[in-house]
Amino acid sequence: MKALILSAGLGTRLRQLTETTPKSLLPINGKPLLSYHLESLYKYGVRDILINTHYLHKQINEFVKNNRDRFNGLTIQIAFEKELLGSAGTLKKNAPFFKGEDDFLVVYGDNLTNINYGKLIAAHKEKNGIATIASYVEEHPEGKGIISFNENGKILKFIEKPRSNKIISKYANAGIYVLNSRIFKYLNSIDKTPLDFGHDIFPYLLVKNEEMYVYKMDEILLDIGTPESYNDAQGISI
Repeated sequence: MKALILSAGLGTRLRQLTETTPKSLLPINGKPLLSYHLESLYKYGVRDILINTHYLHKQINEFVKNNRDRFNGLTIQIAFEKELLGSAGTLKKNAPFFKGEDDFLVVYGDNLTNINYGKLIAAHKEKNGIATIASYVEEHPEGKGIISFNENGKILKFIEKPRSNKIISKYANAGIYVLNSRIFKYLNSIDKTPLDFGHDIFPYLLVKNEEMYVYKMDEILLDIGTPESYNDAQGISI
């Protein structure tokens, strides 16, 4: 299976830390965040990985180049974006990388997680939907993509960063997806840049009556998006 790691963000909320270092290379307990993703994906059988870059992209290039031996067995490609394409726009632009794959992973590179990708992939294949979205219980859902679903895990609604009076669930998008290649048909039908999964694609798939499912996480997930959460991550062992 192949995977896309989204690693092009500006890291504006961490600006003191990201002035000279891209967020995906910030150290967590002495190890770059990106290393956790690469090691975990390899552990669960992923061998081909695409990483998109933008801000301080040369540092990520150098990191991959200097760690080829460490990640022996992984084929890693870099996709530089001069202008940010959005999470779904990146996938759309790099469709040839996934040619021949029925299913593949998309992982947001600014999260620290020990998710069991094996269980996630198995859940996706069992349901056979166009997308399986890892989700978790969020105490402050107004800042996240919120998901409501039925007793079988079939997604009924997806609302990105809802207003307080439109919070339909406490289950939030974890930024980890298994997607079926059928999704490219929908990506190609939307002429928009940037193109985002939460704002644009997931609601559109529901309108088109495509089946999407949740994978309810019981593993660690921490968004390394603020100085507070970054500091919290230093006390987590994965």
